[in-house]
Amino acid sequence: MTPSTSSAASANRPLAGAAWILVAAVGFCAAWVFIRLASETIHPFALVFWRNLAGLLLILPIILRDPSIASPRQWKSHAVRATSGVIGMFTVFYAVANAPLATVQAITFAAPIFATAGAALFLGETLRARRIGALLAGFAGVLVVLRPGAQPLTPGIVSAVIAAGAIAFSIIAIKRLVGIARPLAVVFWSFALPVLPTFLVALAFWTTPSGLSWLYILGIGAGTLIAQIATTRAFAIAEATAVMPYDFVRFGLTVAIGTWLFGETVDGITLLGGALILGSAIYLAYREAVLARRGPASTPPLD
Repeated sequence: MTPSTSSAASANRPLAGAAWILVAAVGFCAAWVFIRLASETIHPFALVFWRNLAGLLLILPIILRDPSIASPRQWKSHAVRATSGVIGMFTVFYAVANAPLATVQAITFAAPIFATAGAALFLGETLRARRIGALLAGFAGVLVVLRPGAQPLTPGIVSAVIAAGAIAFSIIAIKRLVGIARPLAVVFWSFALPVLPTFLVALAFWTTPSGLSWLYILGIGAGTLIAQIATTRAFAIAEATAVMPYDFVRFGLTVAIGTWLFGETVDGITLLGGALILGSAIYLAYREAVLARRGPASTPPLD
């Protein structure tokens, strides 16, 4: 997820931001490995609840040291963000458990592209020529990955597409939270608010964890917590344009993990589609940063 770049401009430390993005990449990839392993005995929808509970328990020591992080201020904005986050979690977990990891990763990389389109549709943001071109390139990348008609749209792949849309709405919600909520508060509420609703859904798919499943659940919670904190930190200290290219490391790690651990194969077309998607997302972040620095009065007639 890509928060607004406005807060990064005041403390731009691109190398440190890149390092945090690499930490986030490792965290996300580790979580996906544990999701795939745990889903062999536990339904992905039940794993979503365990992810939130484990992450909440792991972040509690930080909250106990500084209870102001969990202030209920902006709770409506946190609730909106958590709602889209819940949909994203269910669909991502299902996709990771039931589709090739590289394909899922490539599709979910399109979330910032969907977010830009959503901001134009729902927030009234203006899209001009350059951003429209980047959007079209990004959507073309999605079509390259999906190849409708050339390969079956399995439930796992469809779930990944829905996940990208849900993550996009989370990005829009986070943009509204930037500047009015502390980064750790965003992370905390992203674990705390979904616990109850995801537990109610999990009851319909319940399997009591046992043995290694507990370690996998801990790994899911720890991986996602580390990744979210690292991502938040990265965008707090550096502009998105400086750190987003390093997020492609996550794609490389996902391809390697899928190949080495799960025997998946990745073709060049999927890699090309992933590159188109990420390139489009990077350019959109660049244009957003440029326009933010110029301000409304200096917005060019064609973007």
